[in-house]
Amino acid sequence: MTTPARRVAERKGRWAEALAALALRTKGYRILERRFRSRAGEIDLIARHGKHLAFVEVKARASLDTAAWSVTPRQQARIARAAEHWLALEGESGDFDISFDVVLVAPWTWPRHMASAFRV
Repeated sequence: MTTPARRVAERKGRWAEALAALALRTKGYRILERRFRSRAGEIDLIARHGKHLAFVEVKARASLDTAAWSVTPRQQARIARAAEHWLALEGESGDFDISFDVVLVAPWTWPRHMASAFRV
């Protein structure tokens, strides 16, 4: 059974991901997948722009600064492992430039896309 607080957090997360996807699409990205889950972890968005493939973590917080500090090294490693799983399943690693991006979402601001936010 899900608690009311968990349902609210889930709704906020989905809203933030939808807003992040919109921001990426306005920059020319095509969203390939949302909420990809594997045993290794979850990736919020997987997006493509030409020969560029981005594994995107979406962080929604009260401010953009707080959101930026919330992507921990542990999460980065989890996202990288999940990306390896996705690449193995899709066979997409070929000629793509791959990056790990973050989209920061805060109330009353346009999402901030941080391309190549971290390396693994």
